[in-house]
Amino acid sequence: MARFEVENANFSDVASNDYAKVFFEMGLVYAAGRDGEQDMIAAHKWFNIAAYKGFEMAKTHREELATDMSKEQIAQAQREAREWITTH
Repeated sequence: MARFEVENANFSDVASNDYAKVFFEMGLVYAAGRDGEQDMIAAHKWFNIAAYKGFEMAKTHREELATDMSKEQIAQAQREAREWITTH
């Protein structure tokens, strides 16, 4: 249930106000599987967005996560992050 809400949430206010820490926390939620199954692609995506927004710690987490991901998974996460950034 929580994943569905996160995936369909309206982030227009959050994105415009540059809440990089919120994006980082979302990466942690997906990386740890706190609200369901672990989702490495979603975690990488949110760490990527947080890093883009200037949250330095997200870069380290993204790099660590990437060591356990395939090139295809990383590419998908990067595409999703770019799409999100472009949309918001």
